[in-house]
Amino acid sequence: MTDLNDITIGFIGYGNMAQAIARGLVDAGVVRGGQIVACAAHWDKLERTTTELGARPLHNALEVAVAADVVVVAVKPYQIEEVVGPLTKELAKPGRIVVSIAAGWDLEKYRNLFAGGADGADGGAGAADGADVHVQCTIPNTPMAVGKGVLVTETANTLTEEEAATFEALFSPISLIERVDTAHMTIAMVIAGCAPAFTDMYIEALGDAGVEYGLQRATAYRLAAKMVEGVGALYMATGDHPGVMKDAVCSPGGTTIRGVAKLEKDGFRGAVIDGVDAIMA
Repeated sequence: MTDLNDITIGFIGYGNMAQAIARGLVDAGVVRGGQIVACAAHWDKLERTTTELGARPLHNALEVAVAADVVVVAVKPYQIEEVVGPLTKELAKPGRIVVSIAAGWDLEKYRNLFAGGADGADGGAGAADGADVHVQCTIPNTPMAVGKGVLVTETANTLTEEEAATFEALFSPISLIERVDTAHMTIAMVIAGCAPAFTDMYIEALGDAGVEYGLQRATAYRLAAKMVEGVGALYMATGDHPGVMKDAVCSPGGTTIRGVAKLEKDGFRGAVIDGVDAIMA
């Protein structure tokens, strides 16, 4: 495993998700801000957001690829061919790890891209043998910013054993690294990456209910958020079936079961599944 004190992390693209990962890495003490470099389309914003962490802004993707040991591809999926394609030979140099966080991009797509790369405006070095580029495809979620994230990780990859250990050392302190096969990357992404929005809506709804009955909104939100965090932590600690955990809170003839029954009648679970179906469609 590479010594993390000597590693440079480079972000090609520095939007909200990239910033969340960078923030999580620095706040968790995995790397220092000065070990991070990044490029993005808007220089003024990039200077501002990198300065917040003590990271270094660079002018283009080639500069990031040259400077970094671990290159995080964080541009929009439709931009990857244009931005990453010209960099394939640079990314294939020994000791370079490529971590993709773009939805819809798997190892096979990167292999095809690396094999067909061409010279580009950034001064790319042309095509590389796809086997030479050491790549791991992932899909993160924003709670990585506070060390509570999930990193959905494609089982197929071209990392060496040492590079895989470096990947784990970098990202396991701020996320659950959940490995899934290629066919299930999308549904795993929906549950881990899209469902936080569903959970935010749930927290907001509980907040509204609290306000309805006289709680201060900030208090209601804190109670709801900590409850969600705690329920998740309890499941991770025990592995108990969620139904068993629910039953443990529902006393016969009690208040909780009345609320549960009403949510069932209103299609609570079905609505959640419908939301996932709408994304997967």
